[in-house]
Amino acid sequence: MGAQLRVYKRRIRSVTATKKITKAMEMIAASRIVKAQRQVAASTPYATELTRAVTAVATGSTTKHPLTTEAETPARAAILLITSDRGLAGGYSSNAIKAAEKLTERLRGEGKEVVTYVIGRKGVAYYGFRERKLADSWTGFTDSPTYADAKRAAAPLIEAVTQETAEGGVDELHIVFTEFVSMMTQNPVDDRMLPLSLDATKDEDGKGEILPLFDFEPSAEDVLDALLPRYVESRIYNALLQAAASEHAARRRAMKSATDNAGELIKTLSRLANAARQAEITQEISEIVGGASALADATAGSDK
Repeated sequence: MGAQLRVYKRRIRSVTATKKITKAMEMIAASRIVKAQRQVAASTPYATELTRAVTAVATGSTTKHPLTTEAETPARAAILLITSDRGLAGGYSSNAIKAAEKLTERLRGEGKEVVTYVIGRKGVAYYGFRERKLADSWTGFTDSPTYADAKRAAAPLIEAVTQETAEGGVDELHIVFTEFVSMMTQNPVDDRMLPLSLDATKDEDGKGEILPLFDFEPSAEDVLDALLPRYVESRIYNALLQAAASEHAARRRAMKSATDNAGELIKTLSRLANAARQAEITQEISEIVGGASALADATAGSDK
């Protein structure tokens, strides 16, 4: 019985140490969410206005450009998937990967060849384990991405969009990331970045926004060429910030659940340890009483 009590005490110490770690990780994730939310709020207006400017240029000209013109028969599509570098975030990365796989199946069903780009070690490990080829990948910055990281990831995508399909280029560019809605809600979404859908500027009633008229100097094509890298970089940067905020929120929720579960397990083990201690005490008392009774019987027998 004493050995069983030692086992319970050892497990209680182990679970208590784990609980301290998960509680610390929960607090760290909670502190990082605030910073990530501020960055999302700061970057979203720029990305929105840049998209609006590109839409205004597209609607005000008849120039064919990769930003706005859809191929008659699109043959290749690129997908940029954003996952996390670290685990312990619940289903954050797996949900984004599932959304990317669903999008891949849909594009292949439309007869398009899919080229995949991945940000985050979890996504890279997923495709590497299945021996599926990646066009390019980036890791090491999903916790706190910078604009330089977005620019580095955007460079090969922009190059692929501007190339002809026969030379290895793509006709469409999609991005899959986790949108931060609230502390409790993060949704994996897939969005087509290029060609830009002119329906993106419509409101909930389906009415198009009235855009200002522009004169283009030297030409609309040159303006679109200048806006193309800025547009892709800003969209990727905003998606990275949304994904970072979602990752911290998912990790905070997962660590809180782990901390609560550890607390419940400690309570259960404590009850078992108390029961084992009581059983041990009861056994010791029984042995003492039994020994005293045997001694008394032996003494009575000798007196006779």
